[in-house]
Amino acid sequence: MFAAVLTTVFFSLSAIFAARSVRAVGATHANLGRLAFAAVALGIIAHGWGGGLGGSGREWLAWSGVVGMGLGDLAVFAALPRLGTRLTVLMTQCLAAPLAGIAEYLWLGTTLSMAQVAWGSVILVGVGLALRPGPDESGGVVRVGWLGLLYGLGAAAGQGFGAVLSRKAREVAEQAGEVTDGFTAAYQRILGGLVITLAFFALRAVWRRWARRGDAAPETAVRPRPRDYLWIPANALCGAVIGVSCYQWALFTTPSGLVLPIVATTPLVIVPLSFWIEGERPTRRSLIGGVVAVAGAVALTVVR
Repeated sequence: MFAAVLTTVFFSLSAIFAARSVRAVGATHANLGRLAFAAVALGIIAHGWGGGLGGSGREWLAWSGVVGMGLGDLAVFAALPRLGTRLTVLMTQCLAAPLAGIAEYLWLGTTLSMAQVAWGSVILVGVGLALRPGPDESGGVVRVGWLGLLYGLGAAAGQGFGAVLSRKAREVAEQAGEVTDGFTAAYQRILGGLVITLAFFALRAVWRRWARRGDAAPETAVRPRPRDYLWIPANALCGAVIGVSCYQWALFTTPSGLVLPIVATTPLVIVPLSFWIEGERPTRRSLIGGVVAVAGAVALTVVR
């Protein structure tokens, strides 16, 4: 549980730094940059002090990265402009836990007690209360279409099923008498996500070039300042390096149905951090939801 709590803290910092990096250098550079930087940093740690590319569960960890950090993150970026930030985060975080719990029960046979299920549900209710969509910044109502909901469900499925694949990797390693550290697991996982992300952006670049052929109009863009790129390693370190390593540590020691409800409080941890770093004041509803979710997290830890 301690590892899951650390995951929420670093994921929250990563979300703030991610928003800064996207505003500074654009979504493509920010996303590819964080994955590339994290892969190099994790590779140095994993090959220097960890298991590198070895281990019986490496294939499952790579598939976990393909599903979670590759397809899942792409679905998040696709859902954001269609659902808005709050509804995208709500669907991703709150639906990932039950999807993972069901999948792990059906595939790996992991069971949870009724008390654990109940308190995990309390956490999700708190997150849902805090992030329930309402009017957007312009005063209009957020419109939800079926395609946005489909992408939101895909994002939740990516995070949930990716977590279960990590649990499978832990099971395979345990049967082989091996112990995989969090940094090695995160490194092997991120390689799978990096491959999918690179392939997607490469195909998108080819498609856009083909679609623009014959158009001689030059593209104009604001050139980022050198210091703007510092948000990329800050995002990578808090998210894909330290955050994901703690996430893998948690999944290797605790069922995903217990880890994901804790990680689902990440958007609530962002509330005080955003106020401290960016001066964004929380709403009363977000504070009430935070209290409910934190109470559920404490109870879940006690009844484990």
